Amino acid sequence: MSTVAGALRLLQFGDSVFPVGAFSFSNGLETAVEQGAVHDRTTLQEFVRTVTRAAATGDGVALLVAHRGARSGDLDRIRAADEAVHLRKINEETRTMTVRMGRKLAEAAERVVGESLLRKRAAESGTGVPVTYPVALGVLFAELGVDEADAFAAHQYGAASMVLGAAVRLMRVDHLDTQSILFAVNERVGEDYAEVRTAGLDDMQSFAPHLDVLAGAHQHAHVRMFMS
Repeated sequence: MSTVAGALRLLQFGDSVFPVGAFSFSNGLETAVEQGAVHDRTTLQEFVRTVTRAAATGDGVALLVAHRGARSGDLDRIRAADEAVHLRKINEETRTMTVRMGRKLAEAAERVVGESLLRKRAAESGTGVPVTYPVALGVLFAELGVDEADAFAAHQYGAASMVLGAAVRLMRVDHLDTQSILFAVNERVGEDYAEVRTAGLDDMQSFAPHLDVLAGAHQHAHVRMFMS
């Protein structure tokens, strides 16, 4: 695949408005705003960086493993990556988020791309481990000829843009504020990739207990704008 074609695939499937339902989730921001933990641009940027850091050392590792599995046609390796992601989602909302977005991505890829290893994985997931979003993204990008570093970057971009998209609806920030934060957070993606590129599934970790507490509180909230 040419560099131009690969770049276009990256732009299309890594777009924050690609129809996988990301707009329905805030990744804990809704509760963080409600409880005052995030209240201005500075605290928002700190929150987004926490989210992307956890995404890099957790889901990002699974994405890389799945990408390599897809390159070698190893469905067992891809399934193991899905299982590793699913088992590490300790609350219902984050499990729902990764499974729902993974399923939507697989469904969209089948319609747009056609026959693929991701389609095969999705077809057999009904009786076992569900497809998760980072793994689906890694498999899809591998099959489209997008290299793993770019696939990882797209995943990290998506994690940040999900939170920032919610921020515009939850806080007194505008689109230029969120774009400035996104630009600053994106500068850390390269170093995150360098850190986790040699990690395996057993090395996955996303130690961010305050995010887990916020997710747990959100699950029991009486009024919610977002699903997480």
